[in-house]
Amino acid sequence: MQLRAPSLLIGLLLVAPQALAAMELVNVEYVPFPSKDELRTIQLKAFDCSRENTAEPCERTRALADPLMDHPRLPAACKDAVWELLQVAKPAASNSFQRRDAIDKPARRLTVVCADPVKPKPSAPKPGSLNPSQT
Repeated sequence: MQLRAPSLLIGLLLVAPQALAAMELVNVEYVPFPSKDELRTIQLKAFDCSRENTAEPCERTRALADPLMDHPRLPAACKDAVWELLQVAKPAASNSFQRRDAIDKPARRLTVVCADPVKPKPSAPKPGSLNPSQT
């Protein structure tokens, strides 16, 4: 009977760190997806950078897009587009079509791959159709 108390204490000491870690996971702060307006603002600044080929809109594009790289909920496809945009949104000696296209492509993808995914809602059965419970 006396051996149970020390073994119980040892067991609790082994389990306690895992329990604390699990509790910390529960208290993680919720970070929402960027709004459509935020993504659209970044996209429009990128288009300005592409069109004007000047430092101000390109720097502003990178400044707005950079925090998305550290966003905990964004998918890899979004971060790939942001990374590509960060690499190419810089003024160049020549504002060629290739340069503009290299900026515009990832900018166009932002509103698609970085937006909060919409989960489809289950549709109600149509009147007159069979329900799964009726078959």
